[in-house]
Amino acid sequence: MTDDISAQVTEILALHQGREGALLPILHDIQAAFGMVPQEVLPQIAKALNISKAEVHGVVTFYHDFRDRRAGAHVVKLCRAEACQAVGADRVAAHAQNVLGIDWHGTTPDGRLTLEPVFCLGLCACGPAALVDGRVVGRVDEARFDALIAGVRA
Repeated sequence: MTDDISAQVTEILALHQGREGALLPILHDIQAAFGMVPQEVLPQIAKALNISKAEVHGVVTFYHDFRDRRAGAHVVKLCRAEACQAVGADRVAAHAQNVLGIDWHGTTPDGRLTLEPVFCLGLCACGPAALVDGRVVGRVDEARFDALIAGVRA
C-alpha cells in the first residue's frame, strides 16, 4: 500500500471516529475515493475499528456494491429479481452479456462498461429494469439496452 493511499484512508477513518456502526460508511467513502475497496486497506480499517480483518472482509464480500477492482467508466446494473424475470429480464441479460462480451461483474476490455446484477430496483411494474450510472430505467428490452449502451459509449 502506498503512503498516499494509507494517508487518504487515515483521513476517512478520522471522519468516522467514534461513530456507531462506522464500517459501512467508511467502506462507502473508501470506494468513492478509490473506485474500489483495496484489499491492502482492510487491516488498517480493522485496526481502527478494533475488529478483525476477517470481519471487514466479510462485510466487503457480502455487499455486492463493494468492489475489489475498479469498475468501468460506466456501470450498468440489470435487475435479476423475479418480477423482472417474469417479463424478460433473462433474455435482456443474455443479450447484454453477448453484446458486451462479458459476464456479470465483468468490465469490457476498453474499460468503458461494467455489467452487474442487482436484485430489485423497486421498479417491478416497469420491468425489466436497469440502473445505468445511477439512473433507473424501466421497460428495458434488447433494443432499449442497445440504445442505452450507445448513449454511454458516445
